[in-house]
Amino acid sequence: MVSIDGSRGEGGGQVLRTALGLSLVTGRAFSITNIRGKRKKPGLLRQHLTAVLAAAEIGNATVQGAEIKSGCLTFEPGTVTAGDYRFSIGTAGSCTLVLQAILPALLNAGRAWQITLEGGTHNPFAPSFDYLETTFFGILRSMGVHIDAELIRPGFFPAGGGKIRFRIEPPKTLKPIHFDYLTRTQCRATAVCAELPGHIGQRELKKIIKKLQLDNDQTQLIQHHKYGPGNVVSIFVESDQLTETFVGFGQTKVRAERVAGRIIGQVKKYLQTGVAVGPYLADQLLVPLALSGKGRFLTSQPTNHTLTNIEVIRQFLDIQIEVSQIDEVVWQISM
Repeated sequence: MVSIDGSRGEGGGQVLRTALGLSLVTGRAFSITNIRGKRKKPGLLRQHLTAVLAAAEIGNATVQGAEIKSGCLTFEPGTVTAGDYRFSIGTAGSCTLVLQAILPALLNAGRAWQITLEGGTHNPFAPSFDYLETTFFGILRSMGVHIDAELIRPGFFPAGGGKIRFRIEPPKTLKPIHFDYLTRTQCRATAVCAELPGHIGQRELKKIIKKLQLDNDQTQLIQHHKYGPGNVVSIFVESDQLTETFVGFGQTKVRAERVAGRIIGQVKKYLQTGVAVGPYLADQLLVPLALSGKGRFLTSQPTNHTLTNIEVIRQFLDIQIEVSQIDEVVWQISM
């Protein structure tokens, strides 16, 4: 049985999600203590509990400690069974993070899946649906995975109420990925306002147009008269290799221009670094890369999140993951 200290390194929910996914893939049981040990509210929250229960259901697992605020958990997987599943978080917790916990099993089962998730679809500190569909799923498709993702209704923090349906058919083997330096980039942006005045999104897009020198036809304002309140602005950087997505969320008493300014800064830093894979995507790519068995990508300085994820992967898979610095601002991660 693999023993994991959930407070090591980054000390958040990613440790648990990666362990769940790779436990299902390898059939190796694990026990984890100090779950989310470095968070203000440690232990299992509703979102994390939903991930545990989802992994247990598709993997016919035996679980001990699956309850709200639990700091310890034992997970013993059985046989993964592909099929049509539905999981509801019951709060605005992130649907995309629940999917992250079970995705390794979906990519490794050799049969088609349909997964419906209800909860938050556009959450701070979690991949948004737009990021998942445009960036992450785009890369999985290049690895041979057939994926359809449908946003049935958006769910913004703190109300939630969103619903996403995924249809996933994995290939027999995942193709390796190789991402190097950026070439031939162009940007586009969208602003979404749900039950909020449209001028909020218009002001966000106006600043993006000015600072990134975009044309009006490279931006889009989307308004929903229900599902809110919520505001999210996304900038998509398209290159020959992939599309990176940068997302900002409107907040009470935070001006629209400031919301836009934050992600404009992220985009400029990404373009200046000149590598295809941004720091958050680097973390997301580690498990698919490990499941393919080989590949590499260039990125900026790895985050603590990324380095912690690597350590968890090493506990389940006998694979060499190398992190090497290429120059002052560029790192390579390879397997």
